[in-house]
Amino acid sequence: PDGDIIDCVLSHKQPAFDHPELRGQRPLDPPERRPKGHHHRSSTTHRAEESFQLWSTNDEFCPEGTIPMRRTTETDFLRASSFTRFGKKKTIRPIRRDSSTSNNVHEHAVGYVTGQEFYGAKASINVWSPRVTNPFEFSLSQMWVIAGSFGDDLNTIEAGWQVSPELYGDSFARFFTYWTSDAYQATGCYNLLCSGFVQTNNRIALGAAISPTSSYNGGQFDISLLIWK
Repeated sequence: PDGDIIDCVLSHKQPAFDHPELRGQRPLDPPERRPKGHHHRSSTTHRAEESFQLWSTNDEFCPEGTIPMRRTTETDFLRASSFTRFGKKKTIRPIRRDSSTSNNVHEHAVGYVTGQEFYGAKASINVWSPRVTNPFEFSLSQMWVIAGSFGDDLNTIEAGWQVSPELYGDSFARFFTYWTSDAYQATGCYNLLCSGFVQTNNRIALGAAISPTSSYNGGQFDISLLIWK
């Protein structure tokens, strides 16, 4: 329904293992014990536990031992400013997310916690599909775990939903991940568009459209994200 082609790729053949430090390895099974947390369900908010993406609305998933990958097309590459920058954020000086100074680059609202050491974070994010005014704008809601300063040593792990016509060619709200270890300069990318991020789940496709989404005076839908060490 969203025009995507989802390929089921053998887990050890995913782009992560093109990285020199991971080449020849195989993905480990996800840990059996996940951090315990509080579970709250409201009467007006719904969570789709098994199927929250358009490609799997008919309960179609990839077999065990494989992962779903959204197929990248020639059109996707042509929308990018350059081949080398495809799937990457623009290399601008990172803006402190706890700062009100945006220099007209980002309009954002943020809640944040600072401290010495954190071993995990969890967020439930309401999912919308906002309209952006031109193909080069985007809108997102995400959880953002960072280390380092806001200089060249910035490390981030990011996950959430985004509407990005430039990246995906449409205005669907899509589940995404992002990472960088050098402030978005040479490392990192969205989803599985470069080596580094290892996926183990066979039911969720990074970059795939989320359905349903929230509506004004209507149903509210969210996704829950957990990052832990």
